[in-house]
Amino acid sequence: QVRLVESGGALIQPGGSLRLSCAASGITLDSHTVAWFRQAIGKDREFVAAVRWSGDTHYADSVRGRFTVSRDNAKNTVHLQMNSLKPEDTAVYYCAADRRIILSSMRRADEYDHWGQGTQVAVSS
Repeated sequence: QVRLVESGGALIQPGGSLRLSCAASGITLDSHTVAWFRQAIGKDREFVAAVRWSGDTHYADSVRGRFTVSRDNAKNTVHLQMNSLKPEDTAVYYCAADRRIILSSMRRADEYDHWGQGTQVAVSS
């Protein structure tokens, strides 16, 4: 069966860094678009970053320059390096994957077939 498992979330102070991981089984991530979404309390699920099967990366304006998404093909794992964290980054972060996402739909959560359970990131002093 397909499984995506996120890890790395934590409570951290503003300005700090975290590295989230999305480990996959049952699918090969380098043949999929893999995206990170986040959802804060009272808000809609929001696109954060994605890496295409080609290796191209994409970012939300709110995280560009601070976050970096990467794929480790040997470990079938996608990472999200988060630097200069802000309180507004507080959310549950989810990993999602789909084999047939087109560019125009890549930022839509409802387009993805596979989801992890999420990992909590809390940025607070």
